[in-house]
Amino acid sequence: MLLKYNVRSLLVRRGSTALTVLGIALTTAIFVGVMALAEGLETAIGTTGEPLHVLVRRRGSDSELTSFIPRDVWPIVRYLPGVERDARGEPLASAELVVVINLPRRGEAQWVNVTVRGLSSESLVLRPRARIVQGRLFRPGLREVVVARRLSERFQNLQLDDEVRLGQGMWRVVGLFEAGNTAFDSEIWTDVNQLASEYNRPGYSSFLLKATNDVALRTLCERIEQERRYPLFAQPEIEYYREQTRVAGPIRALGMFLVFVLGIGAGFAAMNTMDVAVASRAREIATLRALGFRRWQIGRAFLVESVLLGLAGGVIGSALTLPLHGLTTGTANWETFSEITFAFRVTPGLMLTGIAFAVLIGALGGTLPARRAARQAPARVLREL
Repeated sequence: MLLKYNVRSLLVRRGSTALTVLGIALTTAIFVGVMALAEGLETAIGTTGEPLHVLVRRRGSDSELTSFIPRDVWPIVRYLPGVERDARGEPLASAELVVVINLPRRGEAQWVNVTVRGLSSESLVLRPRARIVQGRLFRPGLREVVVARRLSERFQNLQLDDEVRLGQGMWRVVGLFEAGNTAFDSEIWTDVNQLASEYNRPGYSSFLLKATNDVALRTLCERIEQERRYPLFAQPEIEYYREQTRVAGPIRALGMFLVFVLGIGAGFAAMNTMDVAVASRAREIATLRALGFRRWQIGRAFLVESVLLGLAGGVIGSALTLPLHGLTTGTANWETFSEITFAFRVTPGLMLTGIAFAVLIGALGGTLPARRAARQAPARVLREL
């Protein structure tokens, strides 16, 4: 009975109800939207890599960009025991070079760093989620590149058959690729030797090895780090990229701050709405008490009414973020000093969290008005009215 009374009361006060629901909905939408941004960034970076891959870089370097390994180390590491072999008996290993170039965004005057990765012949075999979706793969020894589709959509001169400046020359875009929503969707790929020649790099940035099994992976990491001739550091590729997910931390922190501030405002809006409801329905409250309803039942009824406001706002706010799902954006990866592109991820879990947050706002905003309603003395109210 009281639940029907709550719903009818909200419908009668359409104006104040709509404004309160709108405020909670906007707060919820901001909360879910910012969390979807951080979720997309963490997914793009955190899911990069394969379980049996070992990434080798120079000891003391924070990333591939700051790593340098002499070329004469490559044959030593490549043929270590425990590295998987292909059908020809060749090690599944890749020597790679990473550089950063500055490119203008589409329709903007802003220039942003973009990662260029030089690959050897086995590199694509070691990245099974990558595939050419338009054009073809670059040919070794030529000034040709393939570009992640997401980058081509966000930056100038990265469309198929465009020319982009790398080093001192112009390189042709011969293909577009997708890499399964990983960090590689933010890169330009080309031949490692041609890139090294263009930038006068006498060594590599990193090695990527595929271990035969989990035991071999651990053994490879230990053996590489024990190499005394060269200071190397080896770790699972997945672990390397997971360490970079901390770039999403500031985004989550900013989102929580905004939500905290806006949540306070939405909570006060709910409290004001319920205060007005209590004041305007004093006679109804007194009548309910005269009919035998207890104080806690009256208080619960008003609290439920406030929670319903929060629930409605949460559902609407979460629904407002659905168009964001899959929308591509980008931010700076401070580990590599370059742009990383990713897509918003509005997951069912995030939406449920947003709804729960909105219900909490409604509950907190309705607590004091519910207590005031429960404490009203029916006899005094009826005399005054």
